[in-house]
Amino acid sequence: MERISVNPQIHFGKPCISGTRITVQSILELVKEGLSFETIIQEYYPDLEVEDIRACS
Repeated sequence: MERISVNPQIHFGKPCISGTRITVQSILELVKEGLSFETIIQEYYPDLEVEDIRACS
């Protein structure tokens, strides 16, 4: 399964986690702040899996 998708109809074609409106940029900003993958999932995006976050980097 492809974890990242680009759809011109969603967020002006910015790369997103497949099946969501969560942009790769949003995930990368949280990672850059030093948050762990587990924290990102628990506190921000509970529908994501660790592999979704890994696919962003």
